[in-house]
Amino acid sequence: MKSFIIAEAGVNHNGDLEVAKKMIDVAANCGADAVKFQTFITHKIVSQWAPKTDYHNRNTPVSESQFEMIKKLELSRQDHECLLQYCKTRNILFLSSPYDLESIDLLDSLGVCLFKIPSAEIINLPYLRKIGMLKKQVIMSTGMAHLHEIREALEVLMSCGTLKQNITVLHCNSQYPTPLEDANLLAMLTLKKEFGVSVGYSDHTQGIEASIAAVAMGACIIEKHFTLDRHMKGPDHSASLSVEELGEMVMAIRNIEKALGSGIKNVSPSESKNRNLLRKSIVAQKDIKKGELLTAENLGIKRPATGINPMKWDEVLNQKAKRNFKADELIEV
Repeated sequence: MKSFIIAEAGVNHNGDLEVAKKMIDVAANCGADAVKFQTFITHKIVSQWAPKTDYHNRNTPVSESQFEMIKKLELSRQDHECLLQYCKTRNILFLSSPYDLESIDLLDSLGVCLFKIPSAEIINLPYLRKIGMLKKQVIMSTGMAHLHEIREALEVLMSCGTLKQNITVLHCNSQYPTPLEDANLLAMLTLKKEFGVSVGYSDHTQGIEASIAAVAMGACIIEKHFTLDRHMKGPDHSASLSVEELGEMVMAIRNIEKALGSGIKNVSPSESKNRNLLRKSIVAQKDIKKGELLTAENLGIKRPATGINPMKWDEVLNQKAKRNFKADELIEV
């Protein structure tokens, strides 16, 4: 099964439309299936006095409020229309996570077919109801959430009309960057078992190992932040993949998918030619004369496997040699 790879541009465009277009180019060139942005109206999602997280303070001026930081990253409707059309020219799916009710309406009016619920909105009842009533494909991240909160969010979505089979739940940790010891990839399997939904992984660790491991564990969606330059000013650049790393991740995931195969255990085409060369047959351990009894002392098992299968050893023992056999010659009975 091919994993759906979302290259998360997020707010790493820094409010610059040309930077956003370059990020679309990178995502398309790297082979991602979708590039995702964030849609919000600043005064609708954050209060004037809301504090910043530690990682925001590390990567932006301490004197700058969360409101001021986010306001600079806001995209207009015209920006969204431009980016959506540009994605079409690059043959990559445009996605964006809405953070408020008006932003849901904006994306819906643009014809976005898949809605991504960010971790922070999993407890936002009016928001979940509005998404659910759209009855579209939904991806829901679960950072900072307990199982009961995830269950409640799923129940809201489905009670409003979204089909369970149209929902994919992403395991996620909302620390940027996430320490590997907190990645807890096995929780992705818990989500699948607990809720009977498709699962994936929204990866905030540094590097690409966790995403690759998640694919090997059955993730059908991988979401990963990237940036044009980790040294750019902004809240998320330092915890994002470089352009080169994004390409390496996509390539590694596609290779892992090939390696996972069909799950059917049989002889593969590539190994079939080695079958007779590496397996063994029953042979004469030493010269054997016609009529001599075949025993464990004068028989051996050696390559190649062009004679009697060693699994028939007991059937061959104690039979009389039908002719003379030289040492190492394949036995015939």
